Amino acid sequence: MNPCPCGWAGDPSGRCRCGPDLVRRYRSRLSGPLLDRIDLHVHVPRLPPHELRPDAPDGEGTAAIQARVVAARARQQARCGKPNARMGQSETMAHCRLQARDQALLERAVERLQLSARSLHRILRVARTIADLAGSEAIATAHVTEALGYRGLDRGSAA
Repeated sequence: MNPCPCGWAGDPSGRCRCGPDLVRRYRSRLSGPLLDRIDLHVHVPRLPPHELRPDAPDGEGTAAIQARVVAARARQQARCGKPNARMGQSETMAHCRLQARDQALLERAVERLQLSARSLHRILRVARTIADLAGSEAIATAHVTEALGYRGLDRGSAA
């Protein structure tokens, strides 16, 4: 989804001339119940030209990422016989347990952002997946905060 009608909101070029009311109206076209069903709300800024040069440093290789994903999926299959995204509510509560301080952090975020129970469970499953990708048996604070960070549209800011 574009961040605003012109597509330039949040771009460092300053090209966007859409006012806050226009942006809010544009983003309200997606209903809350629909947004609840989208796990990752990620703003992807355009790359600066110097990062597109042939001599720019390479990022992480595809093979390394693929190995991490394959290992994470194997953990998920071993844990509950399916990917984290397919876990039901009871499975989510059983396999996505948090430390008390992380549970309190999540509850504060749910309260402050007025998230639904569906969003809470989706955040837990995303945090579990982040932990799996990191090779961690337990969901840590960093995994919860990263999962919360992927809920940008819930915060009203996609830019």
